[in-house]
Amino acid sequence: MASFKPKVNYQIKMEQLIGTLPKDRVPVLFLHACCAPCSSFVLEALSRYFKIRLFFYNPNIFPKEEYLYRLSEVRRLISELPLENSVEVVDGEYHPERFLELAKGLENEPERGERCRRCIGLRLTETVQQAALSGADFVTTTLSISPHKDAVFINEKGAELCEKYGASWLYSDFKKKGGYLRSIELSKKYDLYRQDFCGCVYSREARRREKEAAAQSSLNNPH
Repeated sequence: MASFKPKVNYQIKMEQLIGTLPKDRVPVLFLHACCAPCSSFVLEALSRYFKIRLFFYNPNIFPKEEYLYRLSEVRRLISELPLENSVEVVDGEYHPERFLELAKGLENEPERGERCRRCIGLRLTETVQQAALSGADFVTTTLSISPHKDAVFINEKGAELCEKYGASWLYSDFKKKGGYLRSIELSKKYDLYRQDFCGCVYSREARRREKEAAAQSSLNNPH
């Protein structure tokens, strides 16, 4: 008989931890970021409580021009968004071959499938390692703001890696309490580039096929 595993509200866990933060200093959060739109609400919400080192590590993004454009949008957002504490960008290394190697045999997996889990694991591993080396108080990622990402997997993997490398995971589910909707509002306000695919070559190809299918359906069923 399978044991029942209660559902965890990661956003409440984060709020509870924030309520225990020291009043005599501002702790440092090492924050993995995938893009400017996902970062917008997270930065707005968490810069009240933390100094943030925003780590842009995304070897899955393809092609390199897309990677550099997303990074430039992150930098622009930080320069324009009102922030209560300091935010600095920490550039990760761009080695797309690391992602392509782990994706072998999983090219046709859907989003949230095994390829995505491995990709998130790769990015979180590097993030947690760098956070531990930097001496940051906490580490987390903006990824949970997306309704297309599995917040349970993200938080469980992050906590597991923190235990392994000696860091403190900040549980979160940023899409909760209107976080995702607020990120859309901020993206419009700051005219942020909102990509229509996750980032990797496989998600881009899947999106291309979806568009072609929609266009063909429209031709076959004109109004």
